[in-house]
Amino acid sequence: MIMGEAGSQENSSRLLMQLEHILGSDPLIDEVGFIHPTQLMALNGGSTGSLDVSAHGSQHSSDHVVETDILQPNSSVFWIKDHKLAISTQALLPLHNAAKHAFTTALRQYKMLHNICTKTDRLVDETVSNRTLASENLPESEVMKHSKSLLLLSCDFGSAWNARKLVLSKNQQLSLFMDELLLSALILSYSPKSDFAWTHRRWVIKTISGKCPNMQEIVEKESKLVENIAEKLKMNYRAWCHRCWLIPYMAKEQMLSELTKSKQWAELHVADNSCFHYRRKLMLRIIEDSCSRQLPEFCFNHVPDLYQMWKEELDWDETLIRRFIGREALWVHRRFLSQCWIKHFVSDLQGAFCHSKNHPGISHDVHSFMYNEMQLFHACLTVLDDEFEDGQAQATLAAAYILWVSKQIPQSQGIKLEDMLRELGGLKTLLNKLCPFRAQLWDGLMS
Repeated sequence: MIMGEAGSQENSSRLLMQLEHILGSDPLIDEVGFIHPTQLMALNGGSTGSLDVSAHGSQHSSDHVVETDILQPNSSVFWIKDHKLAISTQALLPLHNAAKHAFTTALRQYKMLHNICTKTDRLVDETVSNRTLASENLPESEVMKHSKSLLLLSCDFGSAWNARKLVLSKNQQLSLFMDELLLSALILSYSPKSDFAWTHRRWVIKTISGKCPNMQEIVEKESKLVENIAEKLKMNYRAWCHRCWLIPYMAKEQMLSELTKSKQWAELHVADNSCFHYRRKLMLRIIEDSCSRQLPEFCFNHVPDLYQMWKEELDWDETLIRRFIGREALWVHRRFLSQCWIKHFVSDLQGAFCHSKNHPGISHDVHSFMYNEMQLFHACLTVLDDEFEDGQAQATLAAAYILWVSKQIPQSQGIKLEDMLRELGGLKTLLNKLCPFRAQLWDGLMS
């Protein structure tokens, strides 16, 4: 029994060595997947051929399979081609156990050596008699190597992420930080909602932000990464939060470019509120940057670019609302746009109307704004219902939006709005008719 356990541990160690050799031989691996052994056989054309990676040193094959004794004779463990790696699910448990054991051992040795060097105030190479051995087998490299394998198998192993941060914080080489971006991207390829992977990327970017000469290029690649991941997995809140986090690192031109690029994506994913939330963050940041360059009492209408951007966003959102029936994300986005429009482009903070002689095409009339919103409201009420009840959802969302708008506009305009709604029988009556099970909510909001 003891010999059997020893043999199993030896086979697991061989598996780990083969995996780490693959990762070291092809640092450009950008996707990993865990699949059934029969699927690996299909990838190999139905054959069960094998190739021992340990026998090839640093040479790398673009398409090879490693077979071990712990699996069935003709089954495969690893497959790699075109920088894509597949690992048999049958080998995950022994691989994880071996990687965890190797990592904890390396981390313990690293901390012991670090403590010795701290107490004696000596360098690492002074504590090792053979300098060549020290350069090749330093505990730092062992920690990084084994933690990489462990995280590939268990992406939420927080101690491994923290160990990598510890090593990197003592070795400020830019190339190592760029490797961390590659590693976290590899992990996100199979676990796109990994909090640890996204947090690690933010830590890396924040660390190199003042040292990297091509920071804007990195931010652009990060934004593209989020878009690709969001395309594969819809409603990925963590990915979009990461994209929002990148905004302070963007220049104004880059933010405007992001608005343009995300517009097409949003049109294809109108139910995904995360993209619209990202657009709102971008627009708010642009406003903040504009405010910082102006006098505190300046009128937003004196910045025609901001006015035009907001007007186009309102028109675009209205087009989507009319085209895609019953999508709540579009109405949430419109509330944000309308609130900023009323606050910044219709009246100033004191409630006095702004007037711009330099830009006579800019309209400051609350009545004009409300007229346009009522036109949209009427259009939503006339949508024919269908078996999916999208028409009723559209009318309910439109009525709730008008109720919300009535709380944002001046009281004088609110009276005019009530007069227009009275022609429809009153907003409260309409809401109770469209959504009777929320009658108590409507009563509370309108009392």
